Parts: sequence; structure tokens; C-alpha cells
Amino acid sequence: MEPKVKAAIWVSMAIRLSDMAGRPAAVLRKGDPDSGGILCVLRGREGIVVLSQARDAEGRASWLRSTGAAAVEQDVADAYVERQVKRDPDLWVLEFEAPDLVPPFEARMI
Repeated sequence: MEPKVKAAIWVSMAIRLSDMAGRPAAVLRKGDPDSGGILCVLRGREGIVVLSQARDAEGRASWLRSTGAAAVEQDVADAYVERQVKRDPDLWVLEFEAPDLVPPFEARMI
């Protein structure tokens, strides 16, 4: 199992990588700096995708397309994020400009 990086450090890294790639990014909601989960909202040409942190079968950090395989509208993404924040008040929510709906950070998708 891979060691877990503190949430605030991971968020800083992701925002910096996005900036380096010339893609605007924002922290929409701050969560627990040590162990908060992270949602990443990718805003693309076809719509929006929300990614959630997960672990694969081997315990490696991975990402799941929480809103489904296809891009969704803003209201669907907002409703999903709102439900998740109600369930987990320690959750971070980041937003990335991603025209191709590919995150600006290394992401193992499951």
C-alpha cells in the first residue's frame, strides 16, 4: 500500500501542476488539511466530470469518475458535490479548467 500524502500538500501540488500547464484551478472548498478526501471538478468543452479519490485493489491511490462515464451539466455536478459534502464535512473540492476532461495531475483511473 502506498503511503498517504496529507490532503493540503496534495492540493498544493495539484494546483501548482495545473498552473504550470496553463490551466486555471481553484479550491472551491477547504477540507481537513491532514486527512480530508478530495473531489476534483473538471470543467471541459463537453461539460463537467467530478473525480473522487479512491483506492484500487492493491491499495494504490486512484480516481473514480463519480458522475459517470459521460460529462454532465453544471446542476448535476453541483448536486453530486453537495451530497458528498453533506456526507463528509472534511472534504476538499477543487476545480480545474480541463477542455479535454483530463486532469492536470497524474491520475490512475478505476
